[in-house]
Amino acid sequence: MLQSLVPGKLWLAPLAGFTDRAFRILCKENGADVLVSEMVSADGLIRDGGKTLMLMEFGDYERPFAIQLFGSDPLVMAKAAECALNYKPDLIDINMGCPVKKVVKRGAGSALMKTPEIAARIVEEVKRAIAGSIPLSVKFRSGWDQSSINYLDFGLKMQESGADLLCLHPRTTSQMFSGISNWEHIARLKEALDIPLIGNGDISTPEKAAQIYEQTKCDAIMIGRGALGQPWLFNNIKSYLSAATYQPRTLDMLKNTMLRHLELALRYKPEAVIIKEMRSQLCHYLKGYVGAAQIRARINRAGSILEYHAIISKL
Repeated sequence: MLQSLVPGKLWLAPLAGFTDRAFRILCKENGADVLVSEMVSADGLIRDGGKTLMLMEFGDYERPFAIQLFGSDPLVMAKAAECALNYKPDLIDINMGCPVKKVVKRGAGSALMKTPEIAARIVEEVKRAIAGSIPLSVKFRSGWDQSSINYLDFGLKMQESGADLLCLHPRTTSQMFSGISNWEHIARLKEALDIPLIGNGDISTPEKAAQIYEQTKCDAIMIGRGALGQPWLFNNIKSYLSAATYQPRTLDMLKNTMLRHLELALRYKPEAVIIKEMRSQLCHYLKGYVGAAQIRARINRAGSILEYHAIISKL
């Protein structure tokens, strides 16, 4: 199973509010190899919350597919993993890297890097719950802040506790998503591990993808915010790695991808929901486009899919 996840695979990172089924499928059509659900709350899952359960829905086209869980109680996380198995994912991923306040204040996400013993127990209990039926991965950060960089010890502890592969986003919690990822941390952790390591952080161009592979020797890469507004990045990376060239963005590519995104979104959600949720998605596509500010303003005022189509057609 690990062969379908690494080596050299391109992962789409989970991004709350962005990586829904429509965007995941769009990225898969554009070369993404491995997809991950949006973050699923273990507490919400065992309470059988409808919205939480919907986050785990996926189709065979999206395989290999990982369900990402977050929480702070080892036994609750184990129960959540058992529930997630009912959806037949190819991988369970544990989030220990989310820096968002509402997550860390519950002791979950990157807050677990301050409590490595609890983090280890979570991995052990989830591993026991899934009984080796599918691989288990853990995603985490470099540390809580610059004075508590502990990714190396933490990663080795996750390996010892039973993780089958790891993903490092080399920023601290206090950095959130600012500053520059320290890829040297990925390189050091890769040297120390016996299991595969996925590199993540600041991969927004094919050149950067080649650079992180060369600099860190990581087994695969995970792309999150870099894919927003340019889902074709995955195919471009593959082209660049194999032939040192890729197709630059064209106006037709931009318009066709935006329209395809809307089409996929309508498959899974009502128009009223899509009108609100797609505003930020569509605005990401306009990065670097001349006159983007005025077009973003029109997108944010749009009240129907037809208006979105009209805006896109006039680009």
